[in-house]
Amino acid sequence: MSTAATALARTVRSSHVEAEGLIARIKAEYREMPGLSLTRTQAQRLWQLDESTCRTILSGLVETGFLQLTAKGHYTRPQ
Repeated sequence: MSTAATALARTVRSSHVEAEGLIARIKAEYREMPGLSLTRTQAQRLWQLDESTCRTILSGLVETGFLQLTAKGHYTRPQ
């Protein structure tokens, strides 16, 4: 494997590990605060994320059933 390919592989693995850690942190905060209800913009500010990353993570958590998106645009835990 070339040096560039090795560096790219490290970056991808590092990004994946960072994403997993961030998702675990978000899940932990929702578990610790059962009534937590955030808009995407609020979540973005709280976790200091760019819009794309925040949207992707929240969408993934909705798709897996961990979160739900209310009609008013809030991300909450399903009841």
